[in-house]
Amino acid sequence: MAIKAHMETLNRRHQELEAAINAETKSPGYDEMHVVELKRQKLKIKDQLEELRIQNKLN
Repeated sequence: MAIKAHMETLNRRHQELEAAINAETKSPGYDEMHVVELKRQKLKIKDQLEELRIQNKLN
């Protein structure tokens, strides 16, 4: 069950980052480097989720 809760937390964070990226890019004169960092964080979470899915299938 701990893995499922962790995956839910990661999914929630992934969605929060997506919302932050959308909000940032809609504002005039947004900070492109900040958006790049948000996208990097989002990708890292996506990789973590995929790794957990693979581990969960193996067990």
